[in-house]
Amino acid sequence: MGKLAIQGGKPVRENPFPIWPPYTEKEKQLLIEVLESHNWGGYPAPNQKASEFGAAFAKHHGAKYGICAANGTVTLEVALRAAGIKAGDEVIVPPITWIATAAAAVYLNAVPVFADIRSDNATLDPKKAEEKINKKTKAIIPVHLGSSIADMDAFMALGEKYGLTIIEDCAHMHGAFWRGKGVGSIGHLGSFSFQSSKLMTSGEGGIILTSDEMLSQKCHSLVNCGRKEFGYDDFDGRLLGWNYRIGEFQAAVLIAQLEKLDERTKLRAQNAAYLTQRLREIKGLRVVEYDERVTQPGYYQYVFFYDKNEFSGLHRDKFVDALYQEGVMASGQFYTPIYRSPLFPVTADEYPMIKERYGDKITCNPVDYPVGERFANDEGVWLHYPLLMGVKEDIDDIVAAILKIQEHAADLLE
Repeated sequence: MGKLAIQGGKPVRENPFPIWPPYTEKEKQLLIEVLESHNWGGYPAPNQKASEFGAAFAKHHGAKYGICAANGTVTLEVALRAAGIKAGDEVIVPPITWIATAAAAVYLNAVPVFADIRSDNATLDPKKAEEKINKKTKAIIPVHLGSSIADMDAFMALGEKYGLTIIEDCAHMHGAFWRGKGVGSIGHLGSFSFQSSKLMTSGEGGIILTSDEMLSQKCHSLVNCGRKEFGYDDFDGRLLGWNYRIGEFQAAVLIAQLEKLDERTKLRAQNAAYLTQRLREIKGLRVVEYDERVTQPGYYQYVFFYDKNEFSGLHRDKFVDALYQEGVMASGQFYTPIYRSPLFPVTADEYPMIKERYGDKITCNPVDYPVGERFANDEGVWLHYPLLMGVKEDIDDIVAAILKIQEHAADLLE
């Protein structure tokens, strides 16, 4: 196959993969409509486009209510507050996810508790989560990660057994379905992000889904500075809220993006199925096996597992570097385990409720999370979803690049 590109050879692929995010005339039309309306902001909340999008997105996923917000970090924070999480309460989260999953609890002076992930698909392990439940536990946040949906049957059973709130983190999984139900509509609350890299994007933005009317009303109030307005003024008392509203320009873009979600989801699934078929042929690569309970998969990232022993001992990070140089956008340590991320410097002087469990700052022993550490450091390979937005020949190029690296892996050893 010739010399590796990382060593000066010709890359397998020189043409770019499909550009992201794509847009059509519909986005332009709706943006101009908002511009000319002179009604641009998030207040009154929810505003017109935000109301329209919130209802449509909720309906698409099978939930009754959709509450738009500024981004997918604050949606987790709002969901926890609406569910009654208070200072000192414990919230179980996986270590392999974006820091917001754990930080949302910290912002409320609650305590994130980490449980290891599964070895077959890198989502939160229900058995490990159950081991962490105690009298202080009030919620679990299973994360639908990369290309896998967390085992919602198991997590809803845990919620019922122990009286816990289940909040789905769906930042990676717009348009995916589990047993015919849209993700985000299965738990008590679901949180989505519309940040620039996501399957649906307006640059920034987020939404909370729920089918519980009181939770919906509290979420609306919390997003809108704690106001109680018509449509969300039936709950008792008042809430200290935030200005977490979404603007009308963002909501307009999302209305147009939602119209194309099904088509794009099916295209990614089709290409992902072909990639899975091809990767099964390569020794040293392990794919995420199909779960029959997933009735519509989502692919924010295509994740597979790498075994360096079948690549002449070449470490995963060097494999990923070589793959990138062959023209295939890839990542290895896409997520650092949260408890050792430099973006998570949580100390007891700022968040005193962590002290009882963690002492002066949140730290964990990596040996207690062997699956997550192995996935982050050695095994996990992430392919971003624009690679799945093209044609079959694009997938063949990905496979050709991997085979080329495997053939010449020994040349990259120090």
